[in-house]
Amino acid sequence: MSNITVERLTKKFNGLTAVDGISFSVEPGEVFGFLGPNGAGKSTTINILCTLLSPTSGQASVAGFDCVRQPDLVRQSIGIIFQDPTLDNGLTAYENLLFHAYLYNLNRATARSRIDEVLKLVDLDSRKNDIVRKFSGGMKRRLEIARGLLHYPKVLFMDEPTLGLDPQTRNMIWEFIRSLKVRTGITIFMTTHYLEEAEFCDRVAIIDLGKIISMGSPAELKASLKGDTLTLTSRDDRALAAEISERFGLTAAPVTGGLSLTVERGEEFLPALIKGLKAEVLSVSLTRPSLNDVFLALTGKSIREEEAEMNAPLRLMARAARRKH
Repeated sequence: MSNITVERLTKKFNGLTAVDGISFSVEPGEVFGFLGPNGAGKSTTINILCTLLSPTSGQASVAGFDCVRQPDLVRQSIGIIFQDPTLDNGLTAYENLLFHAYLYNLNRATARSRIDEVLKLVDLDSRKNDIVRKFSGGMKRRLEIARGLLHYPKVLFMDEPTLGLDPQTRNMIWEFIRSLKVRTGITIFMTTHYLEEAEFCDRVAIIDLGKIISMGSPAELKASLKGDTLTLTSRDDRALAAEISERFGLTAAPVTGGLSLTVERGEEFLPALIKGLKAEVLSVSLTRPSLNDVFLALTGKSIREEEAEMNAPLRLMARAARRKH
């Protein structure tokens, strides 16, 4: 049985469609990623799954419970790491977790035991009596993850879990997330617009303008492009391009500083290419497809943070709708 099931899910805000009839499922123990630019519909989807928003149409269930008809049971089954920090900076790490434990009606003995357990899990047990205000961004993120795990959820939702963190801290958080899956077997549903983070997922759904446009493992998505990129430089790029076309029937397109061509199994083709050319090749490099290449091929654009400005009106409407709910 899938831990998350979504069927034809749609969400509209004042006539604008934020989520447009998407369907997918997430299996137990899977790390599932939603990859897309800001404003693509990632956070709206996660808010529906966490019962913070009601869908306009379609169905969604988490841990076997319907998100609309059984919201309390869904909430008992999930942990949530929001985009924005939600810790109380004036409390200690222990006090933040104790308050959360009371929200889930854990008795004092159980709460103390689980707090010690999750603090060790995120390597913060030695700092449990420190005021959170003194914590670094990475430590706060780990504490929020500990809080999300305190009541033993079946699914952990992480909405842009490393947003605003420096690259070193982001890498540290992801090393922890990967180890968390191994140690606990928990299902993790995360959104991101960082391409390197999507590589850590078992499966990725690429979403743009509210629609899922492709889904699969990172390797499957990259393999769908069916080609590696060779970049060559020479003393006469025009002559080299003509020879490549004549001898191999391939088009070498001019790029900054050289020529570029796409071939299948580039590492096998490269020796034959160099051996078969009369023109002098000064340098050659082989690049395999990236998730950004996949997104570019599917949407005609790269994932960039500045695209958030294009979707600002939609995000403002979404925030207003959340306040009403």
